[in-house]
Amino acid sequence: MVLRLAKIALLFAIALFYGFVVFNNITDYHSNYLFVHHVLMMDSTFPGNRGLWRAIDSPVAHHAFYVSIIAWEFATGLLCIWGGVRLLRALRGTAALFNTAKRTAVTALTLSLLMWLVAFLTIGGEWFLMWQSKAWNGQDAAFRMFTVVGIVLLFLAMPDVEEQP
Repeated sequence: MVLRLAKIALLFAIALFYGFVVFNNITDYHSNYLFVHHVLMMDSTFPGNRGLWRAIDSPVAHHAFYVSIIAWEFATGLLCIWGGVRLLRALRGTAALFNTAKRTAVTALTLSLLMWLVAFLTIGGEWFLMWQSKAWNGQDAAFRMFTVVGIVLLFLAMPDVEEQP
């Protein structure tokens, strides 16, 4: 029971994180919009690098990218909550029932990992060369979140077995 509760608590902690992220991105839209704007503009990468042709100089595209990130974060947070509720409902059930109830949580955490890996580390970091920027480089934070969520996913995915009396 303790391991099940730990899995549920960690999932709800990630949901809380996403709740704060979405709240901050909506209530202080401009601050984080600037991050997306500068990454897509590539205006703080190494001068004269040969990848500058990739830069996007469209505020409409910048807003679209940013809104899609917020929507992704919102969906991930909701799935974490839904997954946590499903796990709570299965808490006292059989191991098979609890393992089946993990599906939504696994989906939520996978969606989170994909955001950090695809949106931030791959597209932002490599395609838009975010790693070259001292001011607008979110790779460390993305890696940190990828690692935290990955550890929670690995822990959650550990199969539950029937407890012995």
